[in-house]
Amino acid sequence: MLTYPQIDPIAIELGPLKVHWYGLMYLVGFSAAWLLGQQRRERFGISKEQLSDLIFYGALGVVLGGRIGYVLFYNFDRFLADPKWLFYVWEGGMSFHGGLLGVTAVTLWQSRKLGLSLLSLGDFVAPLVPIGLGAGRIGNFIGGELWGRPTDVPWAMVFPRADNLPRHPSQLYEFVLEGIILFTVLWLFSRKPRPAGSVSGLFLIGYGISRIIVEFFRQPDEQLGYIAWGWLTQGQLLSLPMLAVGAGFIVYAYQSKRAIH
Repeated sequence: MLTYPQIDPIAIELGPLKVHWYGLMYLVGFSAAWLLGQQRRERFGISKEQLSDLIFYGALGVVLGGRIGYVLFYNFDRFLADPKWLFYVWEGGMSFHGGLLGVTAVTLWQSRKLGLSLLSLGDFVAPLVPIGLGAGRIGNFIGGELWGRPTDVPWAMVFPRADNLPRHPSQLYEFVLEGIILFTVLWLFSRKPRPAGSVSGLFLIGYGISRIIVEFFRQPDEQLGYIAWGWLTQGQLLSLPMLAVGAGFIVYAYQSKRAIH
């Protein structure tokens, strides 16, 4: 068993101001998206100013969509009992799938402003996302949250905020799958000209598969448990439509072969 590195989740403390590592990971993700976008924007006819606007509004989509998604997908009963809880952001709680819907809405809006199709702009955005996802999982690990299921594997860890059982460090599994591997696949795939929708489709499939796999090692949310059959989790259920939509995007992209970029 490995020893969990108990890192103070507060990275910076200046009087009453406390900056958590998880919050800094958002900054890492958005900064990486901007830097990577600089290398891709000319292929899509996007200016520096337009890229900055896209990252800014995308960040809003992530935060607002992530919070709303967490409340509706994972704590809907609590929301019904106390609708004001939606705004209790200091209590934490973000959902990737909600953030994805928020970013999709921003992408649709921005695609009209930029004169690009939704699929084309989605192909531009998709490779910029995994670095932020990976950074977020590192933030989860430092914060000692979203831990894995009990196990006896040699690399198991005891998470102080959970209990005294050795558990999978599932945050690190997600960091590797959703962050490093997904970014590498998307970046290499998108380096060559591809029909519009293919990169977006690959992102949806890649993330969906990664999340479904990791959920077998991650402890289900306490308030939900298993959704069905003693093993299906909410994260897996929400990821299934991503596989279908992603496959549809790829089939459409290679059948129509429009807007090769």
